[in-house]
Amino acid sequence: MSRQAAARLAAATAVLALAGAAASGGTASSKALRLVPVTKVNAPVYLTATSSEPGRLYVVEQAGRIVVVEHGVVRPRPFLDIRPLVTSGGEQGLLSMAFDPHYAQNHLFYVDYTDRDGDTRVVRYRSNGVAANLTSRKQLLYVKDFATNHNGGQLQFGPDGLLYWGNGDGGGGGDPMGNGQSLARPFAKIERLDVAHSGTSWKLVAFGLRNPWRFSFDRKTGDLYIGDVGQNAWEELDYLPHGFSGLANFGWNHFEGTHVFQASTPLLQTGSYVPPVAEYSHAEGCSVTGGYVFRGPGIPAEAGRYFYGDYCSGTVWSLRIAGGKATAERREPFEVDGLSSFGEDVAGNLYLLSVTSGDVYRLAG
Repeated sequence: MSRQAAARLAAATAVLALAGAAASGGTASSKALRLVPVTKVNAPVYLTATSSEPGRLYVVEQAGRIVVVEHGVVRPRPFLDIRPLVTSGGEQGLLSMAFDPHYAQNHLFYVDYTDRDGDTRVVRYRSNGVAANLTSRKQLLYVKDFATNHNGGQLQFGPDGLLYWGNGDGGGGGDPMGNGQSLARPFAKIERLDVAHSGTSWKLVAFGLRNPWRFSFDRKTGDLYIGDVGQNAWEELDYLPHGFSGLANFGWNHFEGTHVFQASTPLLQTGSYVPPVAEYSHAEGCSVTGGYVFRGPGIPAEAGRYFYGDYCSGTVWSLRIAGGKATAERREPFEVDGLSSFGEDVAGNLYLLSVTSGDVYRLAG
């Protein structure tokens, strides 16, 4: 059996049970779960928090601001406002932020945005504890782009204390530049940076991603979950267990989900092909929004369940990973129109954001 044929067989096996569950509606939804409105802001695309400020939520607005929410009220003064630097609209804008693990001591945080020329920048700022000092700006990454879409943009600190960054294939339909199965440019990749020691020397973690729209680490296990947006037919979820070594290849553009998309593009021999743990067709949505593993209080039955959804249909699903495979896939009893992101606070509560309505919701039992 050829390497590609074996890869296709492994991929199909990995998602067979889940695909069958999705087609028949999967596990029954948990009727006990509901969404509680928290606040409303302008076009939210990400939410996070820092352990030194447990009562605050930081919400990223696509146009270029980060606002602070306390007890459901948006603080009048934004934490960051770089709207003059940002191109916003479609898949462009201020796309995410991450607090330094030592934020309580150093007040450093990081943002990803598309600049006025449509290029990607990852920049570090320092705050005074209330708002960012704009003169503290230090650029850590610049990527010249060739299209307006597939910008990825997620920033997350991993369990290793390193800053992880995701970028899509650069845009266009079908990966016209061939970035998915190439190591030549920083597109279709997840990379990481040791912000404490190595300055701007990024290290490749994974490739073969069309547009990783939200990835996260399980705060308990350190496992990595990735929502990768598909082309015309299939959306996929990718997974790497904590401790995975080597270089992961998630298959784009040879594969879209577990299905061959471009047979003429061979899988690179560099790295290990990792098939998705779950997929769904465009009969159920059109753009996956990756989420988080729930580790919050108040809903013990949901602990360890990964929640994700679809931007177009607003559908929210959840599943568990057991033995490296997706199990107990479930459609939840609510929808979020324009589901742009998930987020979590210090306690592990899960939030869902609508970029179209501006609503921020909290998952509750």
